[in-house]
Amino acid sequence: MKLKHVAIATLAALGVAQGAQAQISGDTVKIGFITDMSGLYADLDGPGGAEAIKMAIADAGGSVAGKKIEFISADNQNKADVAASKAREWFDTQGVDMIVGGTNSAAMLAISKVAAEKKKLFIVVGSGSTRITNEDCAPASTLHYAYDTRALGYGTGSAVTKAGGKSWFFLTADYAFGQSLEKDTSDVVKANGGTVTGSVKHPLSASDFSSYLLQAQSSKAQILGLANAGGDTINAIKAANEFGVTSTMKLAGLLMFITDIHALGLKATQGMYLTDSWYWNQSPESRTWSRRYFEKMKKMPSSVQAADYSVASNYLKAVAAAKTDDTDAVLKQLKSAPINDFYVKNAVVRDDGKVVHDMFLYQVKTQAESKEPWDYLTQVAVVPGDKAYNSKAESKCAAWK
Repeated sequence: MKLKHVAIATLAALGVAQGAQAQISGDTVKIGFITDMSGLYADLDGPGGAEAIKMAIADAGGSVAGKKIEFISADNQNKADVAASKAREWFDTQGVDMIVGGTNSAAMLAISKVAAEKKKLFIVVGSGSTRITNEDCAPASTLHYAYDTRALGYGTGSAVTKAGGKSWFFLTADYAFGQSLEKDTSDVVKANGGTVTGSVKHPLSASDFSSYLLQAQSSKAQILGLANAGGDTINAIKAANEFGVTSTMKLAGLLMFITDIHALGLKATQGMYLTDSWYWNQSPESRTWSRRYFEKMKKMPSSVQAADYSVASNYLKAVAAAKTDDTDAVLKQLKSAPINDFYVKNAVVRDDGKVVHDMFLYQVKTQAESKEPWDYLTQVAVVPGDKAYNSKAESKCAAWK
C-alpha cells in the first residue's frame, strides 16, 4: 500500500510539474516586432528598435520561466494591410506570444484588431494616434506605451502658445497619426488663447514640400506646426529653411526625435521646442544604457528605441512573475505594480490600455551649448502623466466607461 501511495504521489507531482511547464505555450516565449524597417521612420525605430529588444532578451539571460526566448521582426512598409497580415501569420503559425508595435498608426490600429481577435498581447510603442486607447481601444489585448498625440500636443502646443506663438498653421501627414496630432494640438492652442488659421495635408514620404510651405507662408501665422514625423519632418524643416519660411514663421516640431535633430544639425533646429517621453542624457541610468546601445549601433537611441527595450524587458519580467505567457495573466501582472526602469518612473497601466507616465518638454540646444556629440536637448519642464494624457471623462473608450 505504501508503494502504491508513493507511486500515486509521484505521478501527481509529475502532473503538477508538467502542468506548470505547459503554462508557456509552445515551450517558447516568442516576441515579434513589426515596424518600419526601411522607410521614413526606420532611423527612429527600425533596426535600432530590433537591437534594443535583443538587448532586453540578452539581459533576461535568453530564457524566462525555464523556457527559451525567441525573437522575430518584420517590415510593415508603412502599410496597414501588410502589418495585419504579418501579425495574423505570426499568431496563427509562428507561435508568437506578444508583438511590439513600432511606427505608423494605421498599421498599429490594424494589428490591434488582429490581436483582439486572437486574444494575444500587443504593445504599441512608436505610434502616436490616440485612437489606439480611445475610439478603437482594445485594453484586453492592446497597450499603448510610449506617447500619444494628446501628450505631444499638450506639451509643445501649450508651451509655444504661452511663449507668444498665438497663431498657428499646420503641415500635416495625411493619415491617422497626423490627423490626431493636428487635432490634439489645435485643441491645446485654442485652450491657451491661440488661433488656428488653417492646415494643409501632405502624403506620407512626400518628396516636395514647396507648395505646402507656400500655403503656410501665405497664412501669415506665427507658428508652423509640423504634424508629421521622421523623414517627413526632416524634409519639411530642410525645405522651410531653403524657401525662407523660417524668416517669417517659427517651426514647432510636434513629434521630433533626437535622430531627426542629428540628421538636420543644430543650426537648422536650435531653439525648437519638442515633447518627448525620454532623452538619452537625462539621468545616470539613461546614460549607462544608452552608451551600451551606442556600442552596438554607433548612434544614440531615440526615445522609441529605449521604449522598445523597456517593453520587452517588462514583458519578460511579467511572464516570469506570472509563470505563464497567457495574455490575461501577463496583463494582470503588468497592472499589479508601477513600472520603473531607466525609461519610465512610476508608469501605470490604465484600464483603457494607456501606459501613463510623465512626458518632458525639451528645447534644442544652440551649437555653443552642445558639449559633445548627441548633446542636443535641454529639459525645460516635466509634463505630469495625469496632465499629458486624456482623462476618463474625456475618453471615448467603451471599456473604460
